Amino acid sequence: MLGRSLREVSAALKQGQITPTELCQKCLSLIKKTKFLNAYITVSEEVALKQAEESEKRYKTGQSLGDLDGIPIAVKDNFSTSGIETTCASNMLKGYIPPYNATVVQKLLDQGALLMGKTNLDEFAMGSGSTDGVFGPVKNPWSYSKQYREKRKQNPHSENEDSDWLITGGSSGGSAAAVSAFTCYAALGSDTGGSTRNPAAHCGLVGFKPSYGLVSRHGLIPLVNSMDVPGILTRCVDDAAIVLGALAGPDPRDSTTVHEPINKPFMLPSLADVSKLCIGIPKEYLVPELSSEVQSLWSKAADLFESEGAKVIEVSLPHTSYSIVCYHVLCTSEVASNMARFDGLQYGHRCDIDVSTEAMYAATRREGFNDVVRGRILSGNFFLLKENYENYFVKAQKVRRLIANDFVNAFNSGVDVLLTPTTLSEAVPYLEFIKEDNRTRSAQDDIFTQAVNMAGLPAVSIPVALSNQGLPIGLQFIGRAFCDQQLLTVAKWFEKQVQFPVIQLQELMDDCSAVLENEKLASVSLKQ
Repeated sequence: MLGRSLREVSAALKQGQITPTELCQKCLSLIKKTKFLNAYITVSEEVALKQAEESEKRYKTGQSLGDLDGIPIAVKDNFSTSGIETTCASNMLKGYIPPYNATVVQKLLDQGALLMGKTNLDEFAMGSGSTDGVFGPVKNPWSYSKQYREKRKQNPHSENEDSDWLITGGSSGGSAAAVSAFTCYAALGSDTGGSTRNPAAHCGLVGFKPSYGLVSRHGLIPLVNSMDVPGILTRCVDDAAIVLGALAGPDPRDSTTVHEPINKPFMLPSLADVSKLCIGIPKEYLVPELSSEVQSLWSKAADLFESEGAKVIEVSLPHTSYSIVCYHVLCTSEVASNMARFDGLQYGHRCDIDVSTEAMYAATRREGFNDVVRGRILSGNFFLLKENYENYFVKAQKVRRLIANDFVNAFNSGVDVLLTPTTLSEAVPYLEFIKEDNRTRSAQDDIFTQAVNMAGLPAVSIPVALSNQGLPIGLQFIGRAFCDQQLLTVAKWFEKQVQFPVIQLQELMDDCSAVLENEKLASVSLKQ
């Protein structure tokens, strides 16, 4: 049961094949068994079991709330959850218990979802590996998969297995690990520059970033207000559409949400005629750092569309090379502004120094933030200084507009969706990842994803094949603003063609037989 899709489990609940309580207990058991992955910061066992009990009563009386009723989900620990600690994986917010739910969390609960817990991340979502939080790094479940371990036996590259586990990507790595390890059926991440799509690619999942303004940010502890979007992590595209249907819509508490009526639910039709599609391949995304395996799969994916009659054309996004610098200036500037609220006066950590308000303020922020966060605050304040504002922040805003216009021009040329890599390579071992500093890693790992956030477009990462190391590789589809449904429809067709294999975690799971029974065999393999 744990290996099935959200839609399949929803049907099983409706048919009485399993109860919400039984499903919840199975997930809780697996959370305990996979504790070493460090996917969760807080496990809300009592809350989840109580919610399961209420869901069970609804099913017995024929009053189900819909597809999400009784479905275990997880939430990244930078979304406010009423009565449940919300830490942002930081010392600053350790022990902080919000008095309200983020809008997206409340919407999921209103539809009967079971909250299994809060997932791990990079501190305040600043990172691309989920390695920099105060609760320690998240381990990629694929490190323990049969597929990866068999390849490692053939090509041993480390004597110390304990330290040779793989990163999940970030910053929503805890959410990705939670879904990948079958401890829940969907999880919320946040996506500021690729923080949902990056770990999705490394963990063999679907990672969806909606159009900016389609889903409320109220209650998401802000990193970069103008780019942050709640993201969705699931095991298939259909499941992401179900969750999006629950979340999308205007919110009076978030003025950035669109206020036009939204067609719901996001039911995904089968793509009737692929030959009517035009797929754009951005030539600037063919960078020297891109691994040959990812490049090969990207090319084969384009060939797959072409073989089915779709038009595949090369497009230019000429300002791509400026996106990383532009993103850094804008991101750190907004970070500096947003982090100012954490001063030890109203909530969060406060140091013991009482010499003066200034001394307390400085010491609190030194103790509450790690080096990465402090570094971004310093950078942002530098860019916002009066003498630097025009030269850095204003120029970066102008470049952001040029980047957004690049996408507009590409779509106006007749392109329906863009096809790009999600990451430069498959997941790397932790010890290799930490050799570089956070800023360098983030710039490299988010090279294909950051521009989408600056333009406010929807994007989804789809797992396409296993690398020669037996690890997932994902490709990204980018759509027009607010054409999320069309984007997911194309992604669903592609997903069906590539038939990505299910992760095999026999050693971790009691319910493994159900997963293997459900395993998909490649019908059109991009590896061939």
